[in-house]
Amino acid sequence: MVVILYLIVLFDLLPEFYYNCGNVSINKEVTMIIIMERNATEENIQTVVDLLELHEFKVLVKQGDVHTVIDALGDKTTLSPGRIEALDGVKQIKFIREPFRLASRDRKPEDTVIEFSNGVKIGGANRPVSMVGPCSVEEDYEGLLEVAQAAKELGCQFLRGGAFKPRTSPYDFDGLGEKALQYLAKAREATGLLVVTELMDSADLDLVCHYADVIQIGARNMQNFKLLKSVGKCNKPVILKRGAASTIREFLLAAEHIMYNGNEQVILCERGLKSFDSAFTRNLLDISAVPVIKKYSHLPIIVDPSHGTGQRYLIEPMAKAGLVVGADGVMVEVHHNPSQALSDGKQSLSIPQFKEVFTRLNSLIDTLHLEKSAPVLSVE
Repeated sequence: MVVILYLIVLFDLLPEFYYNCGNVSINKEVTMIIIMERNATEENIQTVVDLLELHEFKVLVKQGDVHTVIDALGDKTTLSPGRIEALDGVKQIKFIREPFRLASRDRKPEDTVIEFSNGVKIGGANRPVSMVGPCSVEEDYEGLLEVAQAAKELGCQFLRGGAFKPRTSPYDFDGLGEKALQYLAKAREATGLLVVTELMDSADLDLVCHYADVIQIGARNMQNFKLLKSVGKCNKPVILKRGAASTIREFLLAAEHIMYNGNEQVILCERGLKSFDSAFTRNLLDISAVPVIKKYSHLPIIVDPSHGTGQRYLIEPMAKAGLVVGADGVMVEVHHNPSQALSDGKQSLSIPQFKEVFTRLNSLIDTLHLEKSAPVLSVE
């Protein structure tokens, strides 16, 4: 009797089993990257686009300095790649396996390098950058300026500070708003440092863009898709922080939202994951994410050991670890008086501590950069 019941259940489930297996095995969607010849004409490009759209592919055309690249997403059974390759002006077709198509190394094998108006560069073989400053910009402008001047003295390139702060409790200090942005801009005038600050609401985009050089999207907003879409339509570089419970694939797909909406100036930031053990650290800084992302994506990535650990004594060793595995920079919280800070004082370096730590970090950065940029000698 038990055997009969088992067979009845088994045969009842078989149709659904085969249906699900079939769905997995006949996934027809594919992303193609069509690279055009250097001398491809507008007519050549349009012919390729017309053929793709005729077969209901979603098409995105990118005009590069050397080549035009056409991204195409659609049903691979409706159009043979051979038909596209046969068209005039087509140089090469590549297929992207990962869902993050624009951020993938399959699409762009070389590292993305983001360059600022003052000559600072992030990514590729460039020297890793340093972004330092208080968690929140406070009423004491002189304290902020003191941090900025110390940062300049130690060769840092960016001043970071929050004007709009997402806080767990509604009773905590949540930022000075535009006044904080004005303070940051004033400190930039005095030191030449580039300004990084967080955007929490699309309604504040124009205001933040007016003052900041780099827009930061915090971990809590990594999957705020309307916000990602908004910064995707602006022309400012964006630092995207990894969500506290997000996978690497989700992280890269969040970056994809920004890039899909037109902004390819994305800097990823590993800032730690929620862990089962919070007795000693605030988060678990996923150092392995740096080389993983370097393997699968062309986007630059920095590490934030302040949020990644929540402990100032761990900032130096974890910053070093991130740099050794290939991070393009570090973001560290520094406050002129951490014991009186309105937010994250426990994970902020004082100015004397900052000078000690970054003297050693700069020595490591110089060594790593020398190794990275050294020419490879061929042995015959």
